[in-house]
Amino acid sequence: MDKLRAIQLFVRLADLGSFTRVAEQVNSSKSMISKEIGRLEADLGARLLHRSTRNVQLTHVGEGYLQRAREILSKLDDADSFVQDLQQNLRGKLKINAPMALGITDLSYLFADFMRDNPEIELDIHLGDESVDLVEQGFDLGFRASSKPIDSNYVGRPLTRFTYRVCASPSYLEKHSAIALPRDLKDHNCFIYSYFQGKNVWPIEDGVTVSGNLRVNNTMFMMESIKQGLGLGFIPDFVCQQAIDDGQVVEVLADSKKPMLTLYALYPVRYFVPTKLVQCIEYLEQWFADKNKA
Repeated sequence: MDKLRAIQLFVRLADLGSFTRVAEQVNSSKSMISKEIGRLEADLGARLLHRSTRNVQLTHVGEGYLQRAREILSKLDDADSFVQDLQQNLRGKLKINAPMALGITDLSYLFADFMRDNPEIELDIHLGDESVDLVEQGFDLGFRASSKPIDSNYVGRPLTRFTYRVCASPSYLEKHSAIALPRDLKDHNCFIYSYFQGKNVWPIEDGVTVSGNLRVNNTMFMMESIKQGLGLGFIPDFVCQQAIDDGQVVEVLADSKKPMLTLYALYPVRYFVPTKLVQCIEYLEQWFADKNKA
């Protein structure tokens, strides 16, 4: 039995939850994958999976084995990266997680430049606003915009800063009562971003509780509703600045105190940080430094 291959298949199976999907990915048969997992269980003397016709579930032993298997494979990847790094060429694969709005705006331009300057790097970029475990999902790098300190399980390199803006369309403001103070927002249709840590409390001055008829997990979607004059949003400036510049929306409560957002490049704490990752982060830092000077 090729135990390393069996471990790799087991981890892939745990991620995909289907023998069929694993077989398709590795260009093998479903029965062959099942046999290799069976040999691994026989070698360990323990059942790792509960099999059924519809899905695959890990046993308690399987869950513990999965965690340790991931660590083993991660260390093997580090060893491979170490050898590649000795070649002094920026090459290989980087798996990256980033918020949807940032990925569509600033980061899309950034990584276009990065790929142009580093043609031997292969990027696997996943965009999404939900919170993910970078280690568990196998990401080399993640981006987080936060006004609070980052998780101590990660190394965070600050790249740039953003602020929030309260936005509404001119047509909305014409039809509704004036907004002179944060407390005036209580009388308005304020949209809620599902993943916002403050939920329905906007951190303007001492904080104001808002409500509205739209809750959504994507700020780009929210911006379109704001442009249509349906309500207000508490939006990072990298999402709304272009619409403000174009006159599609206007900022209200511009002089009120709001938190600053720091954009961090995050990577898991580990003994060996691949050179390709270090050089990528240095590239990001320089790119944002040049952008902020412009």
